[in-house]
Amino acid sequence: MGFSAIESLQYWLLDHPSIVWFRWSPTQSWGSTWPFLVTAITAYITTAITLHVILKICRRRRGVPLGPIPAIHSLAMSLISATIFVGMVISAGAEIRDTRWLWRRTRTTSLEWFLCFPLGIRPSGRVFFWSYVFYLSRFLHLLRTFFVVLRHRKLSFFRLFNHSILLVMSFLWLEFSQSFQVLAILFSTLVYSMVYGYRFWTEIGLPYKSFSFTGSCQMVVLGCNLVCHVGVLWLHFVRGGCNGIGAWIFNSVLNAAILFLFFKSYINNMNSQNKN
Repeated sequence: MGFSAIESLQYWLLDHPSIVWFRWSPTQSWGSTWPFLVTAITAYITTAITLHVILKICRRRRGVPLGPIPAIHSLAMSLISATIFVGMVISAGAEIRDTRWLWRRTRTTSLEWFLCFPLGIRPSGRVFFWSYVFYLSRFLHLLRTFFVVLRHRKLSFFRLFNHSILLVMSFLWLEFSQSFQVLAILFSTLVYSMVYGYRFWTEIGLPYKSFSFTGSCQMVVLGCNLVCHVGVLWLHFVRGGCNGIGAWIFNSVLNAAILFLFFKSYINNMNSQNKN
């Protein structure tokens, strides 16, 4: 019975034809064009700002009651993130197993593959399927902005910028077969599964910690990403190039901007809490 369950799980997370034969292309992948990405981000920002303005004009003293919707959203995001994490882990393992024989010529290690894709790699196969699922999950992630606006009538530039940039970065990972994306997705989904699990915990009325659990987790991810970015840059020059390095440089700049805004927002929140 247990063996059958493992085989079924392996099939749905690793060997399903949609996973094995996945290919990132405008004809086969929903949302894989630049016009779609630009339109989606524009619609997201416009809708969020419009909703915020309407609530301000109406001068509602209390937020709009959403019932169990935020809790359901948090639970769904936690489960989806955990599924992507497991799927990416076993898919990366399968990719390493199937292509290890090619690495002997260049003496590439598994850690180096996680940081630096070989030049010429195409966005197809198991690993990129889970990268695509992660990209799609970013659209579901955007809904939290509207929950915050409706509940608390608050809308910050950092939230709009951060969510939009995360969507752009996940698109670039696929569009340019960017190096380092496997580790980035593993870090992100592991943290998201915990953060959204914690949010679900608090949404259903269970006790919560006084410290910022979400902020602390985000700091851990940003720290890990910073260390890995140094590794990617080093391997790019030592190994003769990493695939998608142009997109990686652009994403590094965006990450630096997010890091700056995050610390600024985090410090402001801590100061406001201390004053209260």
